[in-house]
Amino acid sequence: MSSRTAPRRSVVANAIYGLLNPIPFGFFVAALIFDIIYARSAEVMWGKGAAWLIVFGLLFAVIPRLINLVQVWITGRRYSTSTDKLDFWLNLCAIVAAIFNAFMHSRDAYAVVPAGVWLSVCTVILLSIAHIVIAVQHSASGDFVHD
Repeated sequence: MSSRTAPRRSVVANAIYGLLNPIPFGFFVAALIFDIIYARSAEVMWGKGAAWLIVFGLLFAVIPRLINLVQVWITGRRYSTSTDKLDFWLNLCAIVAAIFNAFMHSRDAYAVVPAGVWLSVCTVILLSIAHIVIAVQHSASGDFVHD
């Protein structure tokens, strides 16, 4: 009689994932704020700043997504929950929206508005939902330490 246990996830991979996963969210929220300011003021600096924030958000989003890809779909395929898979897909859709947003921000001057703002909103909403889904899963399973 053999019992199946869930494979242990790499401590290093979990540490890197935990460190880098929230960083893109901050960049994308800042880009949304810059986009809104740019839409209201038409000051080119805000549009260029938003473009750079989106690029840095995408750069920091790659490593956690690759770690999550391996943990959800390759090594822990049998043991990953539907919440883990939903989190992966929401993050992936947010990254795709951010890639389109980066291309949108490559346009000249005020041509970024309003599509750039809407793509920034879409990116932030998708990431917010993903973070909420994971937070609810962790609180339901008792992973969070309560004081």
